[in-house]
Amino acid sequence: MENQFENRTDLSALTEKTQQVKAEIAKYIVGQQQLIDFLLIAILADGHVLIEGVPGVAKTLTAKLMAKAIDADFKRIQFTPDLMPSDIIGTAIFNIKTSEFEFKKGPLFANIVLTDEINRSPAKTQAALFEAMEERQITVDGTTYKLDEPFIVLATQNPIEQEGTYRLPEAQLDRFLFKINVDYPSLEEEGTMLLNFHNNQHKIDLSTINKVLGKDSLKELRSIVSKIIVEDHLIKYITQIVNSTRKNPALFLGASPRASLAILNAAKANACLQNRDFVTPDDIKYVCFPVLRHRIMLTPEKEMEGILADAVIQQIIDKIEVPK
Repeated sequence: MENQFENRTDLSALTEKTQQVKAEIAKYIVGQQQLIDFLLIAILADGHVLIEGVPGVAKTLTAKLMAKAIDADFKRIQFTPDLMPSDIIGTAIFNIKTSEFEFKKGPLFANIVLTDEINRSPAKTQAALFEAMEERQITVDGTTYKLDEPFIVLATQNPIEQEGTYRLPEAQLDRFLFKINVDYPSLEEEGTMLLNFHNNQHKIDLSTINKVLGKDSLKELRSIVSKIIVEDHLIKYITQIVNSTRKNPALFLGASPRASLAILNAAKANACLQNRDFVTPDDIKYVCFPVLRHRIMLTPEKEMEGILADAVIQQIIDKIEVPK
């Protein structure tokens, strides 16, 4: 639907850049529009993302392509049961020439860090990652190292395989702006994918991905997002939704105030993607699911009934009157 209002904030640069990023990803990804949109929203809102889905639905590839389209330092870490905190943070190495220890930075010192199978590493390594995500800094041997901006963690996990995995604690999950569930492609999308493969268009060459968004331009786009108008009654709407998670009988744990901030920032970024300089109730409802689904805990009874977090979120949204 076309924007029928005249924006008070110039969104042309943001619209152009985000469309270019989408075009680069579309070179190799068929479908997965919601995943791509949510990743863009998270990057604009300066938030970390947890991507969950069964193997083979292009979670890692989409995250890699998104990172490649941004002209920033990118590192990938494959989480394994034997991964130690020093493997991701870095370690002090003795320099024979100077007879002193020098800190060798680990892969966490990057702008965009893709952590594959995050639930496969032990709690110590997970804690080191989450500390960096929250503090945007790393302390080693009493020395604090600031992480360069932007700093975004894109983490993937497989919900099916539980053997040899370490469940992420709720307090740590709260560090992620979004938890995105990636589903199977539609019949048509899978058909297009097979056709491309059959026509030898399946070879993925990341060097063909153009870097369309630099560090400085990303900073400018984020400043545009911060100027998006949010009416007072919509702020109240957000607080009502989050507050309702704490009183819902189907939930053992409700969302924290961090969830309210996440909904606000994500709704502003989504409004920008829709070429609007103001937030609507639809923006809020749209981002509620990826913001809340990893921040709430179902009661054991509801889990046994097979009820999903998204169904409870939908019920909460349906019960609250939408502001006019």
